[in-house]
Amino acid sequence: MSLLVVGGTGTLGRQIVLQALTKGYPVRCLVRNFRKANFLKEWGAELIYGDLSQPETIPPCLQGISAVIDASTSRPSDEDDLKTVDWDGKLALIEAAKAANIQRFVFCSSQNVEQFLNIPLMEMKYGVEVKLKESGIPFTIFRLAGFYQGLIEQYAIPVLENLPILVTNENTCVSYMDTQDIAKFCLRSLQLPQTTDKTFVLGGPKGWVSSEIISLCEQLAGQSAKVNRVPLAILKLVSQLFETTKEFSSPRVSFYSSDCTIGWKYYDKLIIYLSLPIVYIIISMFFLFLISMCYIRDRNQKLKKVSNTSEK
Repeated sequence: MSLLVVGGTGTLGRQIVLQALTKGYPVRCLVRNFRKANFLKEWGAELIYGDLSQPETIPPCLQGISAVIDASTSRPSDEDDLKTVDWDGKLALIEAAKAANIQRFVFCSSQNVEQFLNIPLMEMKYGVEVKLKESGIPFTIFRLAGFYQGLIEQYAIPVLENLPILVTNENTCVSYMDTQDIAKFCLRSLQLPQTTDKTFVLGGPKGWVSSEIISLCEQLAGQSAKVNRVPLAILKLVSQLFETTKEFSSPRVSFYSSDCTIGWKYYDKLIIYLSLPIVYIIISMFFLFLISMCYIRDRNQKLKKVSNTSEK
């Protein structure tokens, strides 16, 4: 069975590629940047150019392919719009897979997507699940929680480098999983006919809240973390006010940051965004002050003029 892995350079995708190659699968990776994906080629994977934001590039990638594993998702730093990749691109991939008579389509989704339909990314993932089920392609859907690997950048690095970690007062538990284990599930499902046309929810054995993770990082690092707390309502308000700002208001930031814990690389942006309403108020007050001063000046001049006329 030959595999096409979409999102092979990502945290999960690279584990799928590595384990598939180890198991002897012929692996082809749909990539946009060959230089960035060169390590996959060194492992033994075939690289082929493809871009979900350019549907015409997808069909050639599927020639001679038996199964597709889609572990891709756009990132906050991507130049492409979220809808272009995670909706239009995914639908184009499904249509191309159907035309290519793909034997199995494995789609990596997110846990509880139907409960977060107010978040655009979650709404799109849920919509892709529906479209995949309606396509007639034999599928397996894995709904995933957070990745352990993501905790390194989100918590460990800020603690080690004495950078701030912004958390809320929420205590949402996230059952993180190792991407190596998730990759095993994805590949194993290809060998089990009973996993066809099924949806599986994957999660780790323990639910973690941000305070527990921070405490563990502090113990391992031997130093205290700089934790700043902000009410969740403020984060939601800022996200709504600046929903067009990709790097902060991306649904991925608000959803995959466990209980709305934001790592250091978003911290400076958040401070700026929280400050903007205050700046607007100050500017408005300044203009109101100028208008008031002009009004008072004109009024005083008129009164002075009237007074002078009366005296005459």
